Amino acid sequence: MAQRKQKDTKKIKSEIDFSEKKYIAIDPGKSGGIAVLKDNEVQAYKCPPTFKEMAQLIKSIKKDTYLCILEKVHAFPTDGRSSAFKFGTNYGAWIGILESNNINYELVLPRKWQEDFQLPKEKKERKKELKQIAKCFYEKATLYTSDAICMAIWGRANER
Repeated sequence: MAQRKQKDTKKIKSEIDFSEKKYIAIDPGKSGGIAVLKDNEVQAYKCPPTFKEMAQLIKSIKKDTYLCILEKVHAFPTDGRSSAFKFGTNYGAWIGILESNNINYELVLPRKWQEDFQLPKEKKERKKELKQIAKCFYEKATLYTSDAICMAIWGRANER
């Protein structure tokens, strides 16, 4: 698969107006992350290990009005029952935390927010490219936080 050129990712960054709405983007898996996009600043966090810490993180962020983009996920038939249950529990917890904090959110399928990035089909290559794009906006981006960062960027670029 062809690698996205460095100047292409810089072009993506230059096309985003950072003076608009404020966003929280959540990749709800245990190996997911949370990104906050406000003004010219991106902050990113690995998904906290407990529901209490997840709620505390959202409360610490919620000082302004934010729109949240929550990745709409589901289990696959190939997932084990235990891991699928844990994944669904984490997803539901995020919805409960957002609702209890009166944060407006939009559920977005991965294929929807990823289509604008023109990513490779292979998961490993796709994750690598998302991390490269995320690093253009947040130098400390990791595999845990890159999806959330890119979702926030996508949300702003598409005026969610």
